[in-house]
Amino acid sequence: MKTIDELLAAGVAGRRVFVRADLNVPLDGTTITDDGRIRAVLPTVKALADAGAKVVVASHLGRPKGAPDPAFSLAPVAARLGELLGTGVAFATDTVGDSARETVAGLQDGQVAVVENLRFNAGETAKDDVERGAFADQLAELADVYVGDGFGAVHRKHASVFDLPARLPHYAGHLIATEVAVLKKLTEDVRRPYVVALGGAKVSDKLAVIDELLGKADRILIGGGMAYTFLKAQGHEVGISLLQEDQVPAVREYVERAEKTGVELVLPVDVLVAGEFPDLKTKAPAHPTTVAADAIPADQEGLDIGPETRKLYASKLADAATVFWNGPMGVFEHPDYAEGTKAVAQALLDSPAFTVVGGGDSAAAVRILGFDENAFGHISTGGGASLEYLEGKTLPGLAALED
Repeated sequence: MKTIDELLAAGVAGRRVFVRADLNVPLDGTTITDDGRIRAVLPTVKALADAGAKVVVASHLGRPKGAPDPAFSLAPVAARLGELLGTGVAFATDTVGDSARETVAGLQDGQVAVVENLRFNAGETAKDDVERGAFADQLAELADVYVGDGFGAVHRKHASVFDLPARLPHYAGHLIATEVAVLKKLTEDVRRPYVVALGGAKVSDKLAVIDELLGKADRILIGGGMAYTFLKAQGHEVGISLLQEDQVPAVREYVERAEKTGVELVLPVDVLVAGEFPDLKTKAPAHPTTVAADAIPADQEGLDIGPETRKLYASKLADAATVFWNGPMGVFEHPDYAEGTKAVAQALLDSPAFTVVGGGDSAAAVRILGFDENAFGHISTGGGASLEYLEGKTLPGLAALED
C-alpha cells in the first residue's frame, strides 16, 4: 500500500485530504477520559496540515443508531484535537450536509476540520453495498485524497473505511503504517520465545486467535474473566465467576491441542474472589480473599489473578523475545482487583522482549494504571483489529488501501 510519505512527497498544498481516523474515545458526559486515540492520529494530521493540505478528519464514536444523537457527538473530540494541535479546529455539525460542505469549503491551506460522527448516517454501517456506496459518494465530494489512519476500524466493512478509498486516490497514514509493521513482527519471522498473554471478559472473543496462535506461539497465558471457562473445562468449580458454558467443549479441545502441539498453555493457580462484583463508581473497598484456582467457593466470583499467579506469569514472560498482550487480568478499574493487570504490564516493562499491547482495555489499563506508554514496544489503537489480523483474516480497511 502507498503511504502518506509518498503523498507528502508529491505535494498536498491546497488539496482537500480526508483522514479517516479512529477517535472513538471514552466519554464521561462530554469529558474525554482517555485521549490516546486522538494523540495517535496527531502525526498524520499535523504532517498534512504543515504541508498545506486542507485536512478533513472523520471518525465514528460509540454506537448511535444511524441518526444524530448528542451523546455521541464528536464536538468534544474536535475541541481536544485543537488543543493538542495548538490551533483552532473547525467543526461541522453534520457529516455530509450543509454544515460539512460549508466548513470544508471555508478551510484555508493548512487548516483542519472535523465532521460530525459518521455513524449518524445509516449508510456508514449499512450491510447493503448500494446504500453504503451512496454514502461513500457523498463523502468523496468533500475531498480530493483519502488517507486511512483509523486502525481501530479497519476490520469493519464500513463506507468510510472500505468504500470511500475506492473513490479517491488513497494512502495509509502514519498510524496504520506503524500498526501493520508491528503486526508483521508478530506473524512473520517472529523472534522466539513468543509469549502471548490473553485476558478480558469473554473467551468467545478470543477463541479464533487462540486457534491461530496454537500453531505459532510458544506459550499462552490466560487471565481475566475468560480464565474461568478454561478452569471449568478442566473440571474445576468456578462459583459465580463469569462463565461461557457453551464454550467449554471448544476450550477443552484447545487445551488438548496445546498439549499435543507442545504449546505451553498457562492458567491461573490462584485467584481473588468476592461474593459480589465491586462498585466501580465509588470504588469502595471490596475485601477480596485469595483461593486456589481449583477451589473457588460456589458462592464466590473470581475477579483477578492471585499473587502466586502474578509471580508465575511474570516468570513466564521474563525469557520472552516477543510478547503480545491483549486483555486485562481482572477488574482493573477497581484498585482491589488491579494487581494482576499491573503485574503483567510490569513484566512486559521488565522484559527485554519486543512488547506489543494489543489495544482496547489493555491499552486503557496501561494509561489508567500510570505506566509510561513509551516504555512498551508498541501500544495498538485497535484491539479488535489486532486480533483479527493475528487470526489471519483479511481486514477490509487494509485491503481497500492496497493498490
